[in-house]
Amino acid sequence: MSTPNAALVAKLGEIVANVIQTTVEPDDLLIESGMVDSLTAVDIVLAVQAAFGCKVPPTEIEEHLESVNALAAFVEDNQKA
Repeated sequence: MSTPNAALVAKLGEIVANVIQTTVEPDDLLIESGMVDSLTAVDIVLAVQAAFGCKVPPTEIEEHLESVNALAAFVEDNQKA
């Protein structure tokens, strides 16, 4: 897996931080650490969909919300131009 675009990682980091009301690092484990629960995960997914036009399938939320970097890799691969 390639390293996601730094600007994209920063923007997604802002989105996640705004939803969970705390700063996060790109490699922080979001769900595993307890920073993100099922409700905040949905809020993050909806914000990402609104900002980037890509929908995270419900069965893949846990995988793509592992960290900001994981989310950025998903968005890079699925973003609508």
